[in-house]
Amino acid sequence: MSAVSSIFHVVINTYRRQMTIPDETSEHLYRYIWSIVKSRGCRLYRINGTGNHVHMLIELSPTIALSDLVRDIKQGSSKWAKQQVYFPQFSGWGKEYGAFSCSQRDKPAIINYIINQREHHRTRTFEAEYRSMIEDYGLEWSDFRLT
Repeated sequence: MSAVSSIFHVVINTYRRQMTIPDETSEHLYRYIWSIVKSRGCRLYRINGTGNHVHMLIELSPTIALSDLVRDIKQGSSKWAKQQVYFPQFSGWGKEYGAFSCSQRDKPAIINYIINQREHHRTRTFEAEYRSMIEDYGLEWSDFRLT
């Protein structure tokens, strides 16, 4: 039997990084995203964010490509959110996303990081956070990543 561990810290920002996910109703969106992840045979360890982006720690099923899962999350949740009274200004997700591979040992720290998103963003912008993540993983920064 194959042994596969494929864990990713996924970050998706709203269209133009607009503040369209109200704190008061964000749990509705998070639950819907969780249902998409679960229906694709994947596991969502934690989800949280702020008004303009979402962080997720996901264990990917070996039967689905990461890009397919993220596409399904973005398309499905965007369509759903636009139909809800909870997100009157939501106009969709940005074109790009970030996905960073993680080990089992990284899980507790990343879960804690995701839990504390709102507190973290009282002192740091999404743009600064995202740029730091890109560079920490040895990737080249481009402002295009914010689209």
